[in-house]
Amino acid sequence: MRHPDEDEEDIRMAQSQAPEGAEPEKPPLRVGMVGYAFMGAAHSQGWRTAGRVFDLPLTPVLAAICGRDATAARAAADRHGWATVETDWRALVARDDIDLVDICTPGDSHAEIALAALAAGKHVLCEKPLANTVEEAEAMTRAAEAAYRSGRVAMVGFNYRRVPATALARRMVAEGRIGRLRHVRVAYLQDWLVDPQFPLTWRLRKEQAGSGSLGDLGAHIVDLAQYLAGERLAGVSALTETFVRERPLPAGAVRGLSAVSAHGTGQVTVDDAALFTGRFTSGALASFEATRYATGRKNALRIELNGERGSLAFDLERLNELSYHDGTEPGERAGFRRILVTEPDHPYLDAWWPPGHGLGYEHTFVHQARDLVHAVAEGRRPEPSFADGLQVQRVLAAVEESAEKNSVYTPIAA
Repeated sequence: MRHPDEDEEDIRMAQSQAPEGAEPEKPPLRVGMVGYAFMGAAHSQGWRTAGRVFDLPLTPVLAAICGRDATAARAAADRHGWATVETDWRALVARDDIDLVDICTPGDSHAEIALAALAAGKHVLCEKPLANTVEEAEAMTRAAEAAYRSGRVAMVGFNYRRVPATALARRMVAEGRIGRLRHVRVAYLQDWLVDPQFPLTWRLRKEQAGSGSLGDLGAHIVDLAQYLAGERLAGVSALTETFVRERPLPAGAVRGLSAVSAHGTGQVTVDDAALFTGRFTSGALASFEATRYATGRKNALRIELNGERGSLAFDLERLNELSYHDGTEPGERAGFRRILVTEPDHPYLDAWWPPGHGLGYEHTFVHQARDLVHAVAEGRRPEPSFADGLQVQRVLAAVEESAEKNSVYTPIAA
């Protein structure tokens, strides 16, 4: 008579043997994620889906999710498919069964977690902006460079690079389709702070968020403008404004809150809106607007590039489309035309649906996971790297410095 253990061993052996002719199982990339709110949900979607859509060299495994609230973290794990839960990010970083640490926390913890993860020999993905200060971003970049020499990579999460239409725009600029760049104009508009009774969340406190609309939205458009242009900003001139300077305290206390009024409100210590102009290294001019007070605008990001031979424009509210004007065509038939970015030879789209079937916001995170998995497997620097995130951080710091200097207005004579 066979022992029951022998039956179980046979079952395990049968399950482990691939059918004849089947591809061998790919090595796992075991991911541990810190943070589980909005951005954690978006990253979870990316990790869960990338290997089911794209032919990846490694298989992403949702190994562990981390959050201080054990009940909430467990609920997020069950909802998004994470195998285990940690309540201390240090414990997650120390685990031998974690290959990559994904950081989806407020900015004040990015540097500490990333530095610890890189020191522990993990790959790292860190949400934008890279840090709250240039000094933190510099330390993170140094650590990332040292880790790269030891075979570990680090990437910052600027997901709008992964919209197929913006990736196509980058390709067209690199091919010279619009010629030498003259202008870039970009705006990122939201309205979720218009109500003055909206509570004082962590995003409205400098010690946690670093900055307001500038870091939250401005980081995206600075990176996207430089990515599409293929060059960096050399200088900026800026204005910022905080329209509502005190807000009601939320039901739970805000970490690190120091100034609380007798009326149960706290001080807003970040900008609500930022306006700035810039000059690229080539001499091309740029204008930027980032605000969370554009009434009626929910997540409106628009960018236009004008060159000597043509123009390109992208609108996130029409994210499967790219507008292109070929300035070399005769005037009688020239004009902006719509490119429907759903063809299999467009960026990322060979693995998705037939032409004409559009993608959405969540797919940018699937593409982000895809690109990072390839970088890990190939041992190459991912894009955008921590060095790219540091450069964006320096632009944000220059904007803040310029806005402080421009805060005193010179009256205009009547």
